[in-house]
Order: sequence, then structure tokens, then C-alpha cells
Amino acid sequence: MVQERALPTFNTNAVEISKEVGLLLYEDMILGRYFEDKCAEMYYRGKMFGFVHLYNGQEAVSTGVIQAMRPGSDYVCSTYRDHVHALSAGVPAKEVMAELFGKATGCSKGRGGSMHMFSHEHKLLGGYAFVAEGIPVATGAAFQTKYRREALKDESFADQLTACFFGDGAANNGQFFECLNMAALWKLPIIYVVENNKWAIGMAHERATSHPEIYKKAHAFGMAGVEVDGMDVLAVRAAATEAVERARAGEGPTLIEALTYRFRGHSLADPDELRAKEEKDFWFSRDPIKKLAAYLTENNLASESELKEIERKITQVIDEAVKFAEDSPEPTPDELYRFIFAEDK
Repeated sequence: MVQERALPTFNTNAVEISKEVGLLLYEDMILGRYFEDKCAEMYYRGKMFGFVHLYNGQEAVSTGVIQAMRPGSDYVCSTYRDHVHALSAGVPAKEVMAELFGKATGCSKGRGGSMHMFSHEHKLLGGYAFVAEGIPVATGAAFQTKYRREALKDESFADQLTACFFGDGAANNGQFFECLNMAALWKLPIIYVVENNKWAIGMAHERATSHPEIYKKAHAFGMAGVEVDGMDVLAVRAAATEAVERARAGEGPTLIEALTYRFRGHSLADPDELRAKEEKDFWFSRDPIKKLAAYLTENNLASESELKEIERKITQVIDEAVKFAEDSPEPTPDELYRFIFAEDK
């Protein structure tokens, strides 16, 4: 078992959220968890093909960051573990599920599958199969926002920002350092979010990098770097809110390192035999959804029945998404060469 890194503390007593916000966070996390559980079921039933990377355990990061932004207005850039980022960004569950089924009604027209979710309407810049591939794309999106606002005087881009998600393995890639340098130099409105789940496929993070504390690498560029408990949605949301305010005020980027954990193997094809049982048990006990549920009930922001009602609602949404995907048509052969080049529709 790799030595556990001390998790940063967060005082939830200092948090003030409304009942509406608390239930929104819970619903978004339940949507992500239930969706991924259903994906596993559909994969093993032969409804999905290729590699499918699930997000179970990391829901607090997606929800905490994206719900602190303006979903559908601000850009979100993901990785190959992208289903839940798409859902948090507002892409309908039925379109995400249809994409996983390879159907024409999927958010990427059935052409992307699990690792390449995309939605122009919801400002989802895509999922990317190559490690760190999305970092320069997100940096470019942040640059165009700043350019349109300052050079073209386009007020519709007054305070738009971009969130870029990637894993701990990507932080050893050259694109990470190059883009951080550019973003800091030009004070781009972007939040870099490292989802440090301790494992880059089967390589423990501490064995793969000379300086495991990724957030400190921001300091070399004069950029704000923050470490946060990625299993606590309130802690993530607090850090993201500060980063959002900084970006919208024109004060530049932030690097957030969220210490989190994936509850399943790297992909559904991974037998997950490399991680020690003791390590898994430690992180399973920190389930972010159970943690938020306890906070909401203990602070009289929600009752058990209200949380159960949300779970029933999301179960129905997921069931409808599966039916939609199953009933949707396959892409037709005559459209095989569409979307290779830019088109007007």
C-alpha cells in the first residue's frame, strides 16, 4: 500500500449553503453515480464496446467545480473519464447514454463513444483519449474568450471562463507545463483541475513524479495553487468559487489539485488487482455522496425522505436514458464521412 497523503482539512461549519443549493449538489452527484453504475451494467450486458472509464468516487470534483460555474455558458474540457463531466455540464443523460451505445442520437452523433463526449450547445469541449490532450484545447478556449473580450470588444464574453479537468498522470506531461506558463503569462480565465485519484492506470502517483504535490507546481508560474479534499463537495465548491471569482475578475488562472479516488478499476476491462484492499477501504469510507447526505440531514437542509425522492427521480431518468439509447437508430453508412471537416450544420 502506497503511503497515504494527509488530506487537507475543511471546516464545514463555516459553510453557508441554502437548501436549494444543497439538494442541487446532491442530485448532480447522484446522477453521476447512478449513471456510471448503469454504464457498468450495460457494458457487461454487451450494450457498449471499447474502453469505458467510470467516475465512481470522484463525483464531488465534477459537481463541486462545474456547479460553481455557469453550466452551459462556461466551457468544460474533460478527459477519457468524461461521462459525469458531461452530465454536470448539462448534457442530457439520454444523449450521453446514446453516445455510449454508439447511436446517432448521442451527443457526438454516435461517433465518439465513451471517451469523446462533446456538446457545442452545453459548451462541453470534449473528452480526450490521449493523456493531457485536452489541456491545450481548454487553454485555447480561455484565450479566445480573453481575445474576443479585450481585442474585439465583444461584451458577450465579458466574464466567461473555462474549467479543464485532467488526472495526476497528465501533470507529468509537457503540455501541462507549457499551458500553465501561457495561462499565467496572459492571465487567462481558466481553472485547471487535477483529479488526483492516486493512480495513472496502474502506476501509483508517488512513484511516477519527483514532487507529488501537484498544486505547488503552480507557484513556479506565479499562479494560485490550491490543494483540496476531493471527497468533500463543499470543500471543492469553496475552492472552485474562489477560482471562479479570480478568473472572472481578470486575475488569471488557478490550479486546483483535488485529492480523490476512483472506486472502480481504471476501466471496466481492468480487474483492479494492483490496489491494496486497505487502500480501497480507506477511500470507500470517505464516499462523497454519503458525506454530503450526512451534512444535509445533520444541518436540517434535507430530510431522509427528500434525499430518497431525489434518488427515485434519478433512477427514472437513468431508466429513460437507457430506453432512449436502445430505441435510437444507428448512424447510417451514407454519413460515414460527415463531420470529418467543418460543416455548416
